[in-house]
Amino acid sequence: MKLYRSVGVITRPDTPEIADTLATLVCFLHEQNINVRVDEQCRTEQQTHAFRLPETHFCSKTELAQHCDLIIVLGGDGTFLSAAREVAPYHVPLVGVNLGHLGFLSQVQHEHMISELSRILTGKHLTEECIMLQADVWRESEQIFQGLALNDVVLSRGLAGKMIEFEVFINQNFVYSQRSDGLIVSTPTGSTAYALAAGGAILQSGLRAFTLVPVCPQSMTNRPIVIADESEIEILVTKSGDARLHYDGQSYFDVQTMDRIVLHRYEHTVRVIQPLHYQYYGTLRQKLHWGEQLV
Repeated sequence: MKLYRSVGVITRPDTPEIADTLATLVCFLHEQNINVRVDEQCRTEQQTHAFRLPETHFCSKTELAQHCDLIIVLGGDGTFLSAAREVAPYHVPLVGVNLGHLGFLSQVQHEHMISELSRILTGKHLTEECIMLQADVWRESEQIFQGLALNDVVLSRGLAGKMIEFEVFINQNFVYSQRSDGLIVSTPTGSTAYALAAGGAILQSGLRAFTLVPVCPQSMTNRPIVIADESEIEILVTKSGDARLHYDGQSYFDVQTMDRIVLHRYEHTVRVIQPLHYQYYGTLRQKLHWGEQLV
């Protein structure tokens, strides 16, 4: 029994080598009598392969999320992050087929794509609910920018290389002032990314928490802290230089002195579909090259 009758497909734009994999996937889905919608950004990739595809409807990511029961993401973690931010308001589940390097989020391996998806389409899978961050930028009394992140929101110094200065408040309570290269606010999903490289703790998947990780703070006593995801975080930029606010390392906004950045948990989670054999700690051990069990 197929639980998913309409499936969307998203790939990384301008990646011609994905064309064969996409054609194989679309043909497989049509064989399962599943209605297929493909991200319109893939259209140019498929010009030389169109004859291999059954009738396929190309549309925007928003339309995919509105009309599909499941979205398959072909690519690496970067492609998955981008797709998750765009479809987040619709709470449609995502499954990633790893064509990249690390593959923390995309657990279906390319060489096993058809066999794994055959099981997933009949409901034989695990589901994770991953929290997201919303970060709004306020200048004086006006909200001038809003963005989402599945991994992290990072306030960082710009090309001038000068430290930035800011104050941090949690639930309107002053926490500290800091002079540093920046601050990472990470979800559990992003705790194995930039936050980990900056000395932050790994937050178990599914944990309802955020971590704040300083980047090269001037004071050696500044340390990462973990807070409940119900908290509201406010960052007041007191000396910006040419600082920027980055969302998942894929989009950014230039901030100015006395801008306020207000962060909180986004109202929707991202539903991530994983194969039945997926093990969180096994993934950490493999991706981070931890030691194997001795006994």
